[in-house]
Amino acid sequence: MTTAASHGLGIHVRWMIRRDMPEVLGIEQEAFEFPWSEEDFTRCLRQRNCIGMVAEIADSVVAFMIYELHRSRLHMLNFAVTRSHRRLGIGTHMLEKLIGKLTPDRRGRIMLEVRETNLAAQLFFRSLGFRATSVLKDFYRDSTEDAYLMQYVLDEAADVVGRRLAG
Repeated sequence: MTTAASHGLGIHVRWMIRRDMPEVLGIEQEAFEFPWSEEDFTRCLRQRNCIGMVAEIADSVVAFMIYELHRSRLHMLNFAVTRSHRRLGIGTHMLEKLIGKLTPDRRGRIMLEVRETNLAAQLFFRSLGFRATSVLKDFYRDSTEDAYLMQYVLDEAADVVGRRLAG
């Protein structure tokens, strides 16, 4: 399911390392009105169940994702692609790698929250099989904005893809 565009760009997805932090912070600042601080990243990544991944092209970090491992699910905490590299298949490539970590017998779903005003993110995740399952009222500390809880469920997503192919 990997996009042809991502192959042509020479994307390399790998674990985030300390040296990536300046580029990750730059992407974070550019992408969000209320960005995480370096301390937010550090505090999160110090937790045993928190994983950071980056996508790089020609030794430059162009995207990142932070997620938590839980017993039956993955929880995406932060995800962004630098503005100059959006809509090239990089985010899709990263999410496909994450979806590939799911197994029906163990971790079968990915959860994330998206701001109600972030239509681009909602549409992006929806295009990959995520569905909004509930509204989280006044979810963010930095505003009174609500969030949509979106989930990718392995079996349900496979059914959707199967129905598309069968039609």
